Amino acid sequence: MNNKMLALLKQVSPVCWMRVFLYGFLVLGIYYSALAEMVLKDWAREDYSHCYLIPFLVFYLIWEKRNQFISQQSVATWIGFIPVTLGILLYWLGELGGETFTIYISFWLVIVGLCLLHFGWQKIKTIWFALFMLLAMFPYPYFVTVRLSLYLKLISSQIGVWLLQLYGMSAYREGNIIDLGFTQLQVVDACSGLRYLISLMVLALILAYWFKAQFWKKAVLFLSSIPIAIFVNSFRIALTGVLYSFIGAAAAEGFFHGFSGWLIFIFTLGILLIEMWILKRIGKKFVQSEEKGKALAAERVPAEETRGIGRGLLQPHFLAALGLLGLTLVFSYGVEFREKIAIAKPLNQFPLQIAEWTGTRQTMEQKFIDVLDFSDYTIIDYKNPQGQTVNFYVAYYETQRKGESIHSPETCLPGSGWEFKEAGLAPVAWGNKSAIRVSRSFMVSGDTQQLVYYWFPQRGRILNHLYQLKLYAFWDALTQQRTDGALVRIITPVYAGETRPEAEKRMQGFTQQVVPILEEFLPGRELRK
Repeated sequence: MNNKMLALLKQVSPVCWMRVFLYGFLVLGIYYSALAEMVLKDWAREDYSHCYLIPFLVFYLIWEKRNQFISQQSVATWIGFIPVTLGILLYWLGELGGETFTIYISFWLVIVGLCLLHFGWQKIKTIWFALFMLLAMFPYPYFVTVRLSLYLKLISSQIGVWLLQLYGMSAYREGNIIDLGFTQLQVVDACSGLRYLISLMVLALILAYWFKAQFWKKAVLFLSSIPIAIFVNSFRIALTGVLYSFIGAAAAEGFFHGFSGWLIFIFTLGILLIEMWILKRIGKKFVQSEEKGKALAAERVPAEETRGIGRGLLQPHFLAALGLLGLTLVFSYGVEFREKIAIAKPLNQFPLQIAEWTGTRQTMEQKFIDVLDFSDYTIIDYKNPQGQTVNFYVAYYETQRKGESIHSPETCLPGSGWEFKEAGLAPVAWGNKSAIRVSRSFMVSGDTQQLVYYWFPQRGRILNHLYQLKLYAFWDALTQQRTDGALVRIITPVYAGETRPEAEKRMQGFTQQVVPILEEFLPGRELRK
């Protein structure tokens, strides 16, 4: 820490330091578990390893604007209470609904709101980009990451095959598999280019901020990072295919695979710098207006001035924010909003004989059990006398928390290479019962087709979408102290020579028989005594 920084920190008033300490204690207390999971778990993934640098970058961006920031008067405003309150509401929605990304946005809103509350809009405008960059350290929601990876794999495979053919090699693509004749290359999630896309967009955003040019040039520079990231990843895949013919499997694994990734990233940085050089020479020159009077002699920090709402630690807006954060911290640790609701009957007792269907119980690998973190589950392969099969899977959660909530097949299965077709809802009725509506899709992977039904039994409701799960989990946690729920997924193949309506008929018949039995195992709206 240099002398200038020490001099600056020494002139900050004790009242300001006390505010920072109290806010820091409360905010970290509220968001500790979410931030710890983000740093230790999410940032450890290669797609988000660049996030470790974001806090240091934000600190530098604020330090860069320190003269302009401290030269302006702080004007406390109650408007800052709006994002703080909205942030707290999102915190409870994410905490009780089991959605981590909502908690991340909540954390950002609270930080921005507290700054606005004490400094005012005019002062915040000088560090707006630093506050905006805080968003770059938050991992995307899981369903966004899965969909992005799937689309990027398909696009990268297509362009990679085109580059290989342009080189003169015989290459054909089937889904994410590239057939080179002498071998096959599979474009897996690690090669989707997602890590290039995210990190390159962040880098391009920073370069655009420092780029002294018209806004449209900054926008072009930032937006160009998307096609550049996709193309260079496709080029890496094609290069792997070419080198495979010379050095074998070593081209697609080990040191070379990792080193080529770094090499490609440096190459993309060079492309962005060349693009900046070209854009700078297009059109009229950009003349930056000199900021007069921004540099203060000896970088002296003026005495704290706050207009409009009192001074010191007894400011009403400070006490109101402190009270709101304090109550949130107390309730988050002092009140249990989610009681663990035991399953009515263990799922390992689910019958293996259902009418004409005979089942064989399956087990899941421990690594998947650890990730899904359910309370109970069963997987049974049923077969009818005609030899046709149906895979039946149920996962039950006694309580749903952030990172420990139900995953939708619509987000998980595409990550395994399946593409959902004709997605929608299908009614299932039996006897005198009212029909339930289940999610229905045909999953396609190459020439293989499967029909899937899935739904979420949640405390007497049948839900079909993740947003419904989050909202009802939030509401039931507040009103019933319950967030228990389950996922039911049934899959049957579409056999060769069989039509989709025939597979649908088989699925309808099995579902009608299994749902009444399932109701005996899962807790309903009213708990059984």
